[in-house]
Amino acid sequence: MGLHPLEFSECYLDSPSFREKIKSHEAELEKTNRFIKELYKDGKNLINATKQLGMAQRKFAHCLGEFQFEYIGDAKTDDEKCIDESLIEFSNFLKNLEDQRELMMRNITETLMKPLEKFRKEQLGAARAERKRYEKETEKYYSSLEKLLNMSAKKKEPQLQEADGLVETMRQHFQNESLDYVCKLQEIQERKKFECVEPMLAFFQTVFTFYHQGFELANDFDHYKQALQINIQNTRSRFEGARSEVYELMKRIREAPQEYRQTSPISSEGYLYVQEKRPPPFGSSWVKRYCTFVKEQKILHMVTFDQRSGGKMGETESVTLKSCVRKTTDVLDRRFCLELDITDRPGTVLTVQTLSEDDHKFWIHAMGGKEPIGRYLGRTYSKERGIDAQLDDVGLTFVQNSINAIEKRGINDQGLYRVVGVSSKVQKLLSIMIDEKSDEVDLSTSEDWDVKTITSALKLYLRSLPEPLMTYGLYKDFINPAKGGSPESRFQAIHCLVHKLPDKNQHILGLVLKHLANVADHSEQNLMTVANLGVVFGPTLMRPQEETVAAIMDLKFQNIVVEILIEQHQKVSHSHSMPY
Repeated sequence: MGLHPLEFSECYLDSPSFREKIKSHEAELEKTNRFIKELYKDGKNLINATKQLGMAQRKFAHCLGEFQFEYIGDAKTDDEKCIDESLIEFSNFLKNLEDQRELMMRNITETLMKPLEKFRKEQLGAARAERKRYEKETEKYYSSLEKLLNMSAKKKEPQLQEADGLVETMRQHFQNESLDYVCKLQEIQERKKFECVEPMLAFFQTVFTFYHQGFELANDFDHYKQALQINIQNTRSRFEGARSEVYELMKRIREAPQEYRQTSPISSEGYLYVQEKRPPPFGSSWVKRYCTFVKEQKILHMVTFDQRSGGKMGETESVTLKSCVRKTTDVLDRRFCLELDITDRPGTVLTVQTLSEDDHKFWIHAMGGKEPIGRYLGRTYSKERGIDAQLDDVGLTFVQNSINAIEKRGINDQGLYRVVGVSSKVQKLLSIMIDEKSDEVDLSTSEDWDVKTITSALKLYLRSLPEPLMTYGLYKDFINPAKGGSPESRFQAIHCLVHKLPDKNQHILGLVLKHLANVADHSEQNLMTVANLGVVFGPTLMRPQEETVAAIMDLKFQNIVVEILIEQHQKVSHSHSMPY
């Protein structure tokens, strides 16, 4: 049951039930007043909290926009550039969203907060004022009435008539106030339904508009988001490929660290402890220095550096070496020492101590000594051994046989070229096909060899060639176009380089590229996109002659080169210099 209506006729009776009805109306308006005050307070808190959120979000967006990822190497891939730019895009998205939020907050103030407060002050405030007048008139009228009724009947008639007239006037005034107050109470009860709810509707419309605009911003951002997801996936795949190569290199360096010593035909580098003599009675001290020996000029550059002191670097001192002689322990009570005769300081002999016996041999060899040491980083190195893989008719037959089998039996296999075969079976297949030169096995019909064994054998054959299919000599030339320029200019540069390959290399490369394009055409089933194939075949078709971390960081550009060749294989294959 809702509030009882206040009948105007009841204003004249002013019964107890009528007064109870008025109290119910007044209590309802008080409740409405408290509700609006609480809502206003919470609304202010919401606006302030949203402002704090906005400030934090703008700071977050600014931080995103200012940060840039550093990269290893001398160039970024297109995917890496997009990933770098993504932080700026995220920042702009948040800033645009925040602009919409600020507009929403202004609208909330105008459409909700001000109208509600206006209703509370003007309408509910007016009702309170009316109530006070009504209570005041009630007090005056009933006090006068009691005074009149208590008047002695023995008063003179003119006095009684005057008193009756005064009370009658007050009664009429009181009843008019009662009528006005009742009308006001009921008017406000009805008015609140729309004057309170209408601002709330406007508030939610503002909120809906904000979220709709956010949805529109998200829709505008969607194409970029999808492209970025591909960029991230490509970068992740290349990372996985590079990481496995890095771990392999790290494993080999652990097994034979001296073979990977940082050296080149031009210079050698490493730490030496240099003896520095002091005036008597202080004797001498040994100072660790990082030394670089330039072989052609025979100049030794030395710089003081101690990691324990925070890595502060001292000044560089340079001397010209005349000769280098092993210093025995019977002359100096220290192991691994060398005596250096200095040309630019006649009569001066510099005594240095190497870090180990192997290091001792390294420096003697580097400075022109006669003690031999192992082969160093400048060597070529084949990761795959025990397979006589050559670019001959046997190899060509194996490649064609493998491709035919894969396309006939496993073109839709998920993870094709990613799922590896059992090593012993792969080695056995290659031994039959390459070492024994068997041309009787048709892999497309043979049930002895599953598809993953064939794909693994094909990759292993290509990796085991004495020189990669795209040659050591053209490696840097292939890599450079992938580091910049438009897609068309990249392809043109790479296409020209393909024609510089030997005929056999071009022919087998053409077979492989055509096959990989066919694999990519079935990527919905086998999940091997062009990017995935680039990761697998980048280091298979091309690799640097020297194995270093820096070279491994270029794996991503190897992948890009192979991706371009797969995507443009038809243009490459139509060239007269690449027969099929």
